[in-house]
Amino acid sequence: MNKHVRDIAADQIRLAEPAPRAPLWLLALVVFTATFTMHIFVPALPHAAEDLRAGIPAMQLTVSLYILGLAIGQLVYGPIADRFGRRSTLIGGLFFYTIAGIAAAFAPGVHALIAARLFQAFGGCAGMVIGRAIVRDTAPPGETARRLALMNLMVTVGPALAPLAGGALSVFVGWRSIFVLLAVLGIANALFVWLLLSETGGKGLSPSFRTLARHYRQLIASPAFLGYSIGGGCATTSSYAFVAAAPFIFVNELHRPVHEVGIYIAGLISGIWLGSVLTSRLILKVPLKRLLVGANLLSVVAAAVFLAAVLTETLSVPLVIGAMFIYTVGVGVAAPVALAQAVSVNPHVIGSASGLYGFAQMAVGAICTMLVGIGSHPALATSTVLMGAGIVAQVSFWIALRSHAARRPATPVETSV
Repeated sequence: MNKHVRDIAADQIRLAEPAPRAPLWLLALVVFTATFTMHIFVPALPHAAEDLRAGIPAMQLTVSLYILGLAIGQLVYGPIADRFGRRSTLIGGLFFYTIAGIAAAFAPGVHALIAARLFQAFGGCAGMVIGRAIVRDTAPPGETARRLALMNLMVTVGPALAPLAGGALSVFVGWRSIFVLLAVLGIANALFVWLLLSETGGKGLSPSFRTLARHYRQLIASPAFLGYSIGGGCATTSSYAFVAAAPFIFVNELHRPVHEVGIYIAGLISGIWLGSVLTSRLILKVPLKRLLVGANLLSVVAAAVFLAAVLTETLSVPLVIGAMFIYTVGVGVAAPVALAQAVSVNPHVIGSASGLYGFAQMAVGAICTMLVGIGSHPALATSTVLMGAGIVAQVSFWIALRSHAARRPATPVETSV
């Protein structure tokens, strides 16, 4: 108990000190690296499958297990960064990411590629976890949600360009060149962090295993936290299911050439960018609970249109793009709000909440991505998964909001937004 009190006191002293320097563009760069790495390879899936003589389910594992790697890493990097510092942990993760990228570039078969992608996710995940932690370290009180929205806006630029770059590299140079580019990106990120990023968290402040386990038990026992976490995953990373299935929907079912897939995915990801812009403007005017529920409801309507088109056999490229653009606008709005609400459930365990939320979010994304590999009709599987995830998110958010409101009165920040 005494150590728990000392941990809280140390955190309070650290938060009272002047915030170290942390360029927002650099945080965005290291955060988007993990999702950029997922999206850039998607247009190359058909080419890689042909070269490695692998089937669709095996190639989709290079995406779903990558997301699973991001989920597991969320639980690991938080305590490590608390113990050894944000900066050194981030550099170590980027080094691991770079080595895995080189291994993927020279993978002799699909199983080696899947393994390399899994380890690449473990390394790239460092940026996702530590980038968010640094935002919390340096953001003034009441500004965390707004800064997360602004960073999310910057982060979406990378995944929007990733499919275009991946498609072009796959067609003109070969799919293996994608991983050479990613290895170079890892080296550049590590160099920028080493030169420009100061340490923002104190070393040696990691709680004991028993304390960490107690924090996780408290969060898992909280209906509010579980609602925000499960709902946040279903409302946001469920979109990864479409990303993984998109090459096979456009190429095999809608008979479009492979090089167009990157263009379509980039256009859809721009919906997340638009949602982030709307969030940064609306977050000071609209209550957070209305933003959260309303954004997900927009995604549910879009998924219903997509599913109806599949069932009535009226699916077309414009309809898919239109429905998924609206879906991703909802994702862009819901993402920073769900995260901000989840970490506010218990202000004494913010670090543990962030890691556990990230794990739940990516685990949901991995499950949704695996589900779309079932059967021989990718469009039907994808639209069904998106519709189901949206409904689960709505129920989860309502449970979380009611439980959160019952536990404590609204803070001045929450009532003002």
